[in-house]
Amino acid sequence: MTQRNIEMEQLSAQYIEDEPVELVERKGIGHPDSICDAISEKVSCSLSQLYLDRFGRILHHNTDETHVIGGQAKPGFGGGEILRPATLCLVGRATTRVDAETLPYREKVTEAALKYLRTVISSNVDVDEAVKVECRLGEGSVDLRGVFEKGKGILANDTSFGCGFAPFSETENLVLQTEKFLTLALPKKLKGLGKDVKVMGCRRNNEITLTLAVAMVGAELSDKDAYISTIEQIREKAADNAAKLTDRKVSIHVNTADSYPKDVYYLTVTGLSMENGDDGSTGRGNRANGLITPYRPMSLEAASGKNPVTHVGKIYNVLATQIASDIVKDAKGDIKTAHVAILSQIGKPVDQPQVAQVSLLTADGVSFSKVQKNARAIADDWLGKANTIPGLLMKEKLGTF
Repeated sequence: MTQRNIEMEQLSAQYIEDEPVELVERKGIGHPDSICDAISEKVSCSLSQLYLDRFGRILHHNTDETHVIGGQAKPGFGGGEILRPATLCLVGRATTRVDAETLPYREKVTEAALKYLRTVISSNVDVDEAVKVECRLGEGSVDLRGVFEKGKGILANDTSFGCGFAPFSETENLVLQTEKFLTLALPKKLKGLGKDVKVMGCRRNNEITLTLAVAMVGAELSDKDAYISTIEQIREKAADNAAKLTDRKVSIHVNTADSYPKDVYYLTVTGLSMENGDDGSTGRGNRANGLITPYRPMSLEAASGKNPVTHVGKIYNVLATQIASDIVKDAKGDIKTAHVAILSQIGKPVDQPQVAQVSLLTADGVSFSKVQKNARAIADDWLGKANTIPGLLMKEKLGTF
């Protein structure tokens, strides 16, 4: 087997925890951009399963162009109404016919989209009333499909790169876990929270400020006093949760655009801002590791919805993140930071990138020579297992947003 092009280097960047300022963002699962990411990925998984069931292989498709067009709603305490539904457009390419057989792709992808929407829209609202789903998937490019079907192994269908890093900084972990707390854990104990949440973290030296935007559900809040009380409870409980994750001083601000004297509240019918004009698109939100981190290496690729077999814009971002994570875990404290970047070349084997660059920042007193051999082996092993990525994604053992 040809030796892979893996370049090892000592990272010269400053350790992220020593930077004076750090900015980190996460768009929650109900944010319009995250909804597009999630549905792009759900649609891809649905098509992949359809192809596997019928033909034993994942056929050509890319569904990474999902869009949300905001609707119009009239929220209010104790209720509210949908005036015009938001529109969800499923855009991309798929294999829609094989020989003489037309595949039921429209039914499959629409079902996948609606199933996910039911997990993020308030249970007080009928999904069909709140969102109109339009399937506009077309057949794939003849040239790209030809690359996919050459039968010469798994070949990259783009010239692209992916980036990953590990471990998360304390601020990065705090931002990620705060969003999960607000959208998954807290709603079980506190009524009124919608799934559309955004968490912005700013660390200045040893002080962290979290700004939370939390869409509130009017039907679950009787009046403005109930709203104000719930906002205060969100702040208190988020602070309690943060105290479990960091010893740094954390200041938390919730729905700072509210103006109680002017009766301005972040109130919704569905728990989602897309009900009232907010639009969204796949790839405009979180990177493949779940965060937006301008102080770290990032790719602008929309990983969600891309073909999981050949599209390196997806595979390499997921692989780079996993490689970095496993390198740090294996080093047991000897490596403070790992950065990984992988570049493909269209038509060449996915497991043979043009270059995979692994950059390591070692702990004080640890030589680069001590850690580079194992780090290279981990990168090489994961590249050799690129064909396992589709299965891991379909089982949701790896994420894309």
